Amino acid sequence: MLTALSFVDALAANYPCSGSKGGVSHCSGALHVCNDGSISGSKKICSMSGGPAVLPFAGLQRPTSSDPCSCRSDRICTGPRGGKYCTSDSGAKSYVQR
Repeated sequence: MLTALSFVDALAANYPCSGSKGGVSHCSGALHVCNDGSISGSKKICSMSGGPAVLPFAGLQRPTSSDPCSCRSDRICTGPRGGKYCTSDSGAKSYVQR
């Protein structure tokens, strides 16, 4: 039984937005936008630009935010030191990997 749970955990870890991020909500260009409103740190390219991703745990897109840097609204901002980020639903910055 323990081996089966370990296998399921390992399988889930191979998908963008796995774990507490709740799965993929939609794509923003090549980036995966997660159900918690953040962007995934995955280096995998999101294959359906602007639409829902075909991945396990896919959720529904929430309404867009008025936040000028909202991940959910596909708005990427540049920080004072050149880092690219957007803000998740909780207000936390979610950085785009270089």
